[in-house]
Amino acid sequence: MAKGHPSPESLDQLRRQLHRCWQTDCDIDHLILRARQLRRWGRWRQALSLDQEVLPFL
Repeated sequence: MAKGHPSPESLDQLRRQLHRCWQTDCDIDHLILRARQLRRWGRWRQALSLDQEVLPFL
């Protein structure tokens, strides 16, 4: 059975939800990039600590 078009209210809600997801992903990406940089510098313990901070989000 075909669904009708979503209402403008539901589209706004979906846009807000997507925007929140993008903000969260950006924060996580910065942590991942920082951990990679620390590894390149040979700072394995600091990178591991940062990895542990990201785990609950994954």
